[in-house]
Amino acid sequence: YRRLSARIGKQKAVTATARKIAVLFYNAIRHGMTYQDQGAAAYDERHRQRVLSNLQRRAKTLGFALAPIPETAAVS
Repeated sequence: YRRLSARIGKQKAVTATARKIAVLFYNAIRHGMTYQDQGAAAYDERHRQRVLSNLQRRAKTLGFALAPIPETAAVS
């Protein structure tokens, strides 16, 4: 919701989030699945990986290569 509201506005984000929850609920009931909450940390990690892969793909199309910063240099 927070990411959507920043991008498309609060009213549309509420509607989109409600629809997403409704579709998940419908599919769970329809197929007899049980709900297993992955937690916010898992969602944030998936989002981080998606952003990272998008950045790497974009850098590659521009002719660059991304390299991770060593941990000791990142702290300073």
